[in-house]
Amino acid sequence: MASPLELFFDLCFVVAIAQAGVELVHAVAAGHAGEGVLNYAMQFFAIWWAWMNFTWFSSAYDNDDVLYRVVTLVQIAGVLVLAAGISQAFTHHDYLVVWLGYVIMRLAMAAQWLRAARGARDAERTMALRYAGGVLLCMVGWSGLVVLPVDARAWVFLVMAVAEMCVPLYAEKAYTTSWHPHHIAERYGLFTIIVLGETIAAATVAVKSAVAEHDALNELLPIAAGGLLIVFSAWWIYFVVPIHGHLRSGRESFLWGYGHYLIFASAASIGAGIEVAVEEAVGKAHISTTAASAAVTVPTALYLLTVWALHARYFKVGLAQQLVLPVTALLVGCCTFLGDRAVPAAGLVSALAVATGTTLTARTAGRRHLAETATAAS
Repeated sequence: MASPLELFFDLCFVVAIAQAGVELVHAVAAGHAGEGVLNYAMQFFAIWWAWMNFTWFSSAYDNDDVLYRVVTLVQIAGVLVLAAGISQAFTHHDYLVVWLGYVIMRLAMAAQWLRAARGARDAERTMALRYAGGVLLCMVGWSGLVVLPVDARAWVFLVMAVAEMCVPLYAEKAYTTSWHPHHIAERYGLFTIIVLGETIAAATVAVKSAVAEHDALNELLPIAAGGLLIVFSAWWIYFVVPIHGHLRSGRESFLWGYGHYLIFASAASIGAGIEVAVEEAVGKAHISTTAASAAVTVPTALYLLTVWALHARYFKVGLAQQLVLPVTALLVGCCTFLGDRAVPAAGLVSALAVATGTTLTARTAGRRHLAETATAAS
């Protein structure tokens, strides 16, 4: 079960996600979608990677003593520093404050691993030391975001992101941490809820501001309703299956855990997209209606596909059930070209996907029950 400290940790990390979302809205609304998405991907990786490392570590080594709590609070301070630097990173490619916040978080994580190594033996101790060493070495590489020319920083990010993700694979070659599937599934689920909640909050603020400044309630109601249906459907689709039973092997858990970068990032981007659609509807965004619609439909389609690929497909029975989410993602993408009806249409398609999936699951369960009853009777 997630501890109060873990829940507090998650809430503070969402502050940084919200800041990145605000900057993404500004970039897309100003017509700089490509640059904005790239910057968002970089900031989100730093936030997500630090969160994920702590989550898996806490599942194996959380003893909730005073020192553990203090070091965890230091990590929270680090993400708040990182959040403070996101605006500068977006607008001026100045990563100094972001880098400093990341250093604070990662040094705290290295300290946790060194502490775990102290109380371990043999292969487990080697594993913990490899984690600590890998984290510290990667921090040296990340300094390239501060000292190298602006044109080289995207390449620094790409190389170091790959290096960071290789650390667990190398560290756990001979020994695997004893994480708990139920706890990991709960932690990821709770973070998904928090991210979706932040999406609703951001969209609500955008609609409220637009109504107050432009008196455009009639134009914004369809966007608000469609956005709400998308977020409700996103929640339903993620939590309709109990994923912890699938997290048994290291290979499955690595793929599932790493793949959540796309799930979390796309879920958070939906809120930013709704804000862009609202700004375009009231004439504040310098982009076309199609581009504003894509800001909602593209992350929604990506969310549906990644949830299906990493999460839902293991529990689907038959071709019809398997096709529901991929086909829905395709239809949501097609909604992009419906003009000012794109967001409400995408919301209706998402809601229909939930209804279709629920109906197909109920029919399959009914057939299975009838078959079992007939077998028992014979």
